[in-house]
Amino acid sequence: MQLKFKEYGVKFFFFPSGSRMASVVTVKTEKRPAPDSEDGETVAKKARKLLPSLKTKRAPELVLVIGTGVSSAVAPQVPALRSWKGLIQALLDAANDFDLLEEEESRRFQKSLQEDKNLVHVAHDLIQKLSPRTGNVRSTFFKDCLYEVFDDLECKMEHAGKHLLRSVLQLMESGALVLTTNFDNLLEIYAAHQGTKLESLDLTDEKKVLEWAQEKRRLSVLHIHGVYTNPSGIVLHPAGYQNVLRNTEVMREIQKLYETKSFVFLGCGRTVDDTTFQALFLEAVKHKSDLEHFMLVRREDVGEFKKLRDNMLDKGIKVISYGNEYADLPEYFERLANEICNRDVVTNGCDLNPAEYLNDVEKQEIHTMKVRLKNLEELHDAVILPLMMTQDLSLDIAMSQSSSDPSSLVWCCWFLINNRLQTR
Repeated sequence: MQLKFKEYGVKFFFFPSGSRMASVVTVKTEKRPAPDSEDGETVAKKARKLLPSLKTKRAPELVLVIGTGVSSAVAPQVPALRSWKGLIQALLDAANDFDLLEEEESRRFQKSLQEDKNLVHVAHDLIQKLSPRTGNVRSTFFKDCLYEVFDDLECKMEHAGKHLLRSVLQLMESGALVLTTNFDNLLEIYAAHQGTKLESLDLTDEKKVLEWAQEKRRLSVLHIHGVYTNPSGIVLHPAGYQNVLRNTEVMREIQKLYETKSFVFLGCGRTVDDTTFQALFLEAVKHKSDLEHFMLVRREDVGEFKKLRDNMLDKGIKVISYGNEYADLPEYFERLANEICNRDVVTNGCDLNPAEYLNDVEKQEIHTMKVRLKNLEELHDAVILPLMMTQDLSLDIAMSQSSSDPSSLVWCCWFLINNRLQTR
C-alpha cells in the first residue's frame, strides 16, 4: 500500500505484516538548476569534482579551519575582515575618529602600514597604545575601537556568505570541530539565527580548550587569536598564550588532533605560516608528509597554484581548487557538506544509538514525542511538515505495517531535525 503526499514530496510505504524490511529514512537534496542567462539559455558551467579522499570522510573526522576568506565572503563590505592589513587600518581609523592618537603617532602607524612592515608588530604596538598600563581591559580604548570596527556585523552579512556558513554549521552539527584565525563571530551569529547556540572560545581558558580538543565541546568555535567580544583574550604572539603552551596535557590533545584528524583549510591564505597556528599544531608534529589534510583555494594563476600544491604536500596538505572565482566556493562547499553528511545518514541510518548523541533533556523530548505521536496523521503534522518547511526535501519513509509504535521512524526524523542535517 502506498500513500503519497504529493504537495510535500513525501511518500509513505506500508509493507505486509511480517515483513522484515527495517524502517528507513532516505534524504535526497534536489539539485538546483543552473542560473539562466540573459537570453533565456541555460548557462552550462562544469562544477569541480569532489576529491574522493575528502568526500568520503565522516564529519567527526574533520577539523574545519576558517580563515579571512570566509569572513570576507560573508560580509565583504567590512574591510577589517579581509586581511590583517585591513583590520589594522580599521582600528587605526577608529582610534583617529575617537581622538586617541596624536597626529605624529597616527602618521607613524600609517607609514608602517603602507610600508608593509611586520603587521603583527604594528598591531601589537597599536593595541599597546590604546591600552592603559593598568591591564584592566574594561578601561581600555582598544575595546571601544574593536566594537566600532565590528559594529553591527549581523546586518552586513550577505546571502552568498550565509550559504557558506550554512554548510560549515551543517558539518559542525554532524560532528566536525571548528577553529578560526578570525576575530569576528559571524558563524556564531548565523548559528543563533538557526536556533543553534555556539560558544566562542579563546586560548585564555585552557580548561575549555582542553575539552574542545577532547571533543567534549563540539558546538564551540576556537578562536586561536581571540574574538572581539572578549578583548582580553586577543593574542597576536605566542607569548600571549603561554598558559596553553606550558600545559602539556592541553598541547598533547591539540597536537593529537592534527595527527589523527583531517584539517580542512577554508578561506585560508597564510594560516599554515601563522605563528600561533604553528606553535599549536605544527612544531611538535613529526612526519607531517604522512598526514592527510586539505586546503580549498581558488585557482587563479596556474603557476602559483602548482607551486602552492607542491609546497603544501610536504606538510601533509592536499591543495584543492574549488573553482576560478571566489563565488564558486559556497556551491562547492555545499556539495561537499551534503555528500559527507548524507553519507553519514545512509551509513548509520536508524542504527544510531540515541544515548550516544543526546543529553538527558533531548532523550526526554524524544520520549514525549513518542507518546504524543499515536498515529500517522500526527506524525505527518509534527515531524514531516516542519522538515518540508525548512528545506525542499524528498523523503522516502518505509515502515512495517505490523508495528503500531512508529518509534524508529520518529527517532530517524528527530535525528534529522536535532542534528540539522537538512540544508538550511
